[in-house]
Amino acid sequence: MLAIPLALALGCLILLPGAAALAQTASPSLEKAFAASLTTVPTAPLSASGSFYVPAYSSVSLNQGKARADFSVTLSIHNASDTKPLVIRRIAYYDGTGKMVQSYLDKPVALKPFATIEAFVPTLDTRAGTGANFVVDWAAEGDIAEPVTEALMLGTFASGHYAFISQGRAIKTVGKE
Repeated sequence: MLAIPLALALGCLILLPGAAALAQTASPSLEKAFAASLTTVPTAPLSASGSFYVPAYSSVSLNQGKARADFSVTLSIHNASDTKPLVIRRIAYYDGTGKMVQSYLDKPVALKPFATIEAFVPTLDTRAGTGANFVVDWAAEGDIAEPVTEALMLGTFASGHYAFISQGRAIKTVGKE
């Protein structure tokens, strides 16, 4: 009788480490997933640029650190300009020690005016832990409205369902008045 629960528990332990990697490889690239939101990267000099830091709570410690709730994270990057493309140079996902866990772009992409792209971290991907965060680097030709960056966390713990948002904070801006 003990053999069946033990076998199930061991099976879960074997599958868990690979679940995050499988979830990451199964998703299409941002360029493919959001092709309709993208335009050609401008060739003119990009005189405005900046970086945003976005806290992303993929895991939250509970009960004085004795329990943990895991959440999926959707990072949304919105071009707030109605006339100019916004170039996204980097979307990097970091853990609580400051180590980069994943880069979401192979090369810069340009968002159409008022367009949005998203990066997704599945619930089972706990690589970044309780101190997870994104850094988004952007640029544009001349004066442009700053992009809007937010992370939406969704998850279940015990019998409750939880959702909350974390807003990005500018950590560097160049060429803006």
